[in-house]
Amino acid sequence: MRPHTATIGIDGDSGECWLECTLWERANLPNLETYRASENEKARTADLLRLLPKGRRSILDIGARDGHFSRLLAGYFDEVTALDLELPRFQFDRVKTVAGDATRLEFADGSFDCVFCAEVLEHIPDVQRACQEIIRVARHEIIIGVPFRQDTRIGRTTCRSCGKTNPPWGHVNTFDEARLRWLFPGMKVLSKSFVGVSKEKTNPLSTYLMDLAGNPWGTYDQEEPCIHCGAGLIRPAATPVWQKVCSAIAVRIKLVQEIGAQPHGNWIHLVLSRQGGD
Repeated sequence: MRPHTATIGIDGDSGECWLECTLWERANLPNLETYRASENEKARTADLLRLLPKGRRSILDIGARDGHFSRLLAGYFDEVTALDLELPRFQFDRVKTVAGDATRLEFADGSFDCVFCAEVLEHIPDVQRACQEIIRVARHEIIIGVPFRQDTRIGRTTCRSCGKTNPPWGHVNTFDEARLRWLFPGMKVLSKSFVGVSKEKTNPLSTYLMDLAGNPWGTYDQEEPCIHCGAGLIRPAATPVWQKVCSAIAVRIKLVQEIGAQPHGNWIHLVLSRQGGD
């Protein structure tokens, strides 16, 4: 598998930003800092910041991780609450860090003017409960960013500890517009945009062959551990010839299928508001 050349474009009518990004490219980025500096990630970040509501005072950043967005949000809001499963270690002006679970938020109803949740929902097994909690604590707008129509059979990994397969980057959920509307009932879509272009698509045969090969080209550089046993995911050092043959055939089948595939956005970003809200 070889990396593709990234291309960037802006739709003149809708203002939607499109930037090509492949699973191969993201899987082979060496660390989070490099990923943040990639053109793909810069386009995603810029689009999310463009969508932020004006005139609001407080915002909850769910899944704050390294504080990338928390720091940026502090330039738009007076009060930023950065939440992650473990207490975030960063310190920024106007940012309060807290430890918490998105499915059990320890805040009163309507505690924040806005809730920001980007690249998080795809990791949460009980995603419906998390969305209910987001709706509950948001007084006005909700900003959501998730992968769009991701085929999680591509980029899978095989855990060397338990032998089970994992979706790329621990993405246990996939989304399209219909599912997002279902997860946020009673909410009005104020804005919608897409970032990136993807044609990646596979099939059961290619997936089966890649699993037999031990998924040698999976997203082993991810921070997320095995979703089954919690062990770190380790790229196989070497594979026997028969597994190399399986993976080579799997890639060729996938590439043939993608020839006629229709491109779609890589990420979808939504701004939601309560029906009838200000």
